[in-house]
Amino acid sequence: MLDQPTDDNSKTNPRSELDLLALIKTIWEHRKQLYYFVGVFAVLGLVAAFVLPKQFTASSTFVPQTAESGRAGGSLSGLASLAGISLGNIGAGSEIPPSLYPKIVSSATFRKSLLESKISVSGSSELVTYRQYYEEIYSPGLVGSIKDFIVGLPGMITKLVTGDSEVSVSESNNGLIVITKKESDLFKRLESQLVITPNEKEGFVTISFVLPEPLMAAQMATHVQNLLQEEVIAYKITNAKEQLKFTEERYREKKTEFEEIQSKLATFRDRNQNIVSATAQNQLQRLEAEYNFAFTIYTELAKQLEQAKLQVSKDTPVFSVIQPVTIPIEKSAPRRPIVIIIFAFLGGVLGIGYIFAIEFISEIRRQWDEK
Repeated sequence: MLDQPTDDNSKTNPRSELDLLALIKTIWEHRKQLYYFVGVFAVLGLVAAFVLPKQFTASSTFVPQTAESGRAGGSLSGLASLAGISLGNIGAGSEIPPSLYPKIVSSATFRKSLLESKISVSGSSELVTYRQYYEEIYSPGLVGSIKDFIVGLPGMITKLVTGDSEVSVSESNNGLIVITKKESDLFKRLESQLVITPNEKEGFVTISFVLPEPLMAAQMATHVQNLLQEEVIAYKITNAKEQLKFTEERYREKKTEFEEIQSKLATFRDRNQNIVSATAQNQLQRLEAEYNFAFTIYTELAKQLEQAKLQVSKDTPVFSVIQPVTIPIEKSAPRRPIVIIIFAFLGGVLGIGYIFAIEFISEIRRQWDEK
């Protein structure tokens, strides 16, 4: 008779169930200690929920809208080529997709501009910059100081071990962007406070800024929105502005040439009013041909100049604000119930770990006594 195949799971499952029941039994026997841990940490969570500084979040949502850049060269391309002028495509500017907006905001130049943004601080009648607020006015309190100390402890240890010291660098270093240690710390703070969320599917962008005071949060969110829109506009119309500058230069050159030929033709006519020789007629016809050609180029460039100016306006993006920045009424953090739940859960985990550690130590002692 063939032996029936055995199932490994059927052998291990009973043992696993026994182990699980034993763990549950152990926890139940020491449930008072578990309750103690959960209770103590719940109280700590309650204290932390009231001690942690309040945070307010101001947000804004807008949709960038741009028109497709057209070809503005058109009829002038062939005519201008006769004069050695290549106008190319006017306003063929490239788009910045909203997905790249966080990259713009994280750039050093953008953050440096944000550090100089003016905000209203409670207790002060004058506006101060974001930099001044965190370097001269802001006080993190006991909890904030402990948090800042813990976060900055690895850097302090590294600095002590390596012996590195802060090097003072001139603000102007061959045109390169210089970031000081204080600015680097402020950049990290900005990174934790500012959130840019682009929605590629729907095409809108959301800006959120967190600060201890509601008015300050709303003002910084407004500064971020304005600076971001200015950066996008500047990038978008860069090509159109370059084409406009090029067209203006060519226009001034051809205008000067046209006026010179116009003066030559007028002078020649004044001097040769009663002369009917073939040589004079040929020279007159040549001057008139130069005049007509220069006048045609001049007038077409004048038209093209107006088109270039219109193209700059056409390429300028328009931002439709769906949700404008408002001063928040309710705080966004800390969420006290969540803080208490997290502390209680942490207490439960530590309590279970303590129970198992006590049982493990007791088992080792028992085995040692038996020997």
